[in-house]
Amino acid sequence: MGSALRAVRALLLLLGFYVVGLVMLGGLGLVDWLLVEDGLHGLAGLKIIFLTLVVAVPIMQGMFALRGPRFEPPADGLRVDEHQEPRLWAAVRRLAEQTGTRAPDEIYLVPAVNAAVYEEARLLGLLRGRRVLLVGLPLLSGLDEAQLISVLAHEFGHYSNSDTRLGAINRRGFEQMSHTVSTLMRRSAAKVEDERTKGEEKEARRVAKGKAAREVNTGSAGRSYRLAAKPFLWYGKFYVRSMRGTMRRQEYAADLAAARIAGRAATASALREVPVLDAAFDFYMQSYASLGANAGLLPPQGEVYGGLHRLLEARSAELDELRRGLPREERSAYDTHPPIADRVARVERLPDDGRAAGAAGPALGLLDHPAAAFAALEQVALTPEALKMRRTADWGQLVHESMTTYAGGAAQPLRKAVREVTGADGSFDSVLAAIDGGALWQVADRLPKSAQAAAAKGRAAREFVRPRLHGLLRDLTVAELIARGGAHFELSWTDSALLRLHDASEEQLARALDAAVADVPDTSALRELLHLVPAGPADGGRERETI
Repeated sequence: MGSALRAVRALLLLLGFYVVGLVMLGGLGLVDWLLVEDGLHGLAGLKIIFLTLVVAVPIMQGMFALRGPRFEPPADGLRVDEHQEPRLWAAVRRLAEQTGTRAPDEIYLVPAVNAAVYEEARLLGLLRGRRVLLVGLPLLSGLDEAQLISVLAHEFGHYSNSDTRLGAINRRGFEQMSHTVSTLMRRSAAKVEDERTKGEEKEARRVAKGKAAREVNTGSAGRSYRLAAKPFLWYGKFYVRSMRGTMRRQEYAADLAAARIAGRAATASALREVPVLDAAFDFYMQSYASLGANAGLLPPQGEVYGGLHRLLEARSAELDELRRGLPREERSAYDTHPPIADRVARVERLPDDGRAAGAAGPALGLLDHPAAAFAALEQVALTPEALKMRRTADWGQLVHESMTTYAGGAAQPLRKAVREVTGADGSFDSVLAAIDGGALWQVADRLPKSAQAAAAKGRAAREFVRPRLHGLLRDLTVAELIARGGAHFELSWTDSALLRLHDASEEQLARALDAAVADVPDTSALRELLHLVPAGPADGGRERETI
């Protein structure tokens, strides 16, 4: 479908919203006219006319809102000009020439595995406006240059196909319908809440008189607003389904533009790579970049987003497995994009153009100052609270200090329980002394438990709490070992953080912990690990508990 036909279709869909609004206003006006012709019938007629007027107001506001939606620069985006990144701008201008369209006026680097284009067109897309290109820095970390050119060529396909200009019509209709419906539903909710408040006050007076309270019933409060919103909701669903269908076709057309500019192989490769890179970036942010957040720590400068390449390099074999498959996506009429598998299949069915994938250098080569870009992006993308956190010197320090803090914090319930039972300070020594003094199961009773564990009795209760005791005592022991220089946490880009014991093995630690929470507890192995002298009973000689 050509751009002219798409423009006509978009305008007809937008006009449909105005038709619904005019029919609604005409219906309300007809009710008022019939009442006036029939003589109003006193106060009841005036109330109905007033109701139709208050319902008509939000409909008219939605229909005749003059200001359309405006593009706002991304709050977490870093604007770069040609002086800062000349190679990136040169590549973008070449792509504009190849696709026969105008280059963007602004480029923003953003912390996402995504690229997008916007155009602030005027007069419903009839007049061109400011163009903006968003490029995700994580894309540059994970794609090669040919793949990135394919991604950007896809976005420029939206420009050359007039998708961004015609999108102004679709956005206008969607925003106006959303505004109308939300206003009507908000007024309905306010009416319901007002009626509920009155009902609760009435029931409170009944209770004050000694009568039983009744359930508050809001009745038909706000019903007129909800009824007025229904036609817009029905048409809105049709509108969005039609709009999203057009958007999916536009994605296929943009893929063809990318294949023409960057090559079939590079385009198919980029389409396969993006979902893998997206999953890797999410994992990286959750497991590495934000690892120290609860300990008040940040990675080194520029590494919050810039460290992604370390994970990609270390887990290349694992990611290769993901690349061999494609994500399975459930289809919906409201999807903005077709499934990746369909897009890849369409591109790979194109005739071979003789251009192989994989010969280009890394996409980061398009940035003149990648380290500075990653560092500057942090300043605009991170929250003010995050920027106040302490930076570690390297990733190893971040992992060790964060995990040490978490191990010590995780052991707090055990420390607290020991303080409550023995009156001691909750230190590692006092915990071992409590165990040696026969207070282990009393301490266990003070630990937070699930409802099932709390209901258990006798041996069953101990079996429920034993794993919890084992874990808490392990956290406490690890924190103590680290404090005494006997262990440290080690960074791993292929696994979870590794605990390294200097003078013992994990198996020895596990056996020592098992013995300490056994039915007849024995802390000697734990003390040996830490080179401690056995302490006396915490309670001055109380006999040890046994089954």
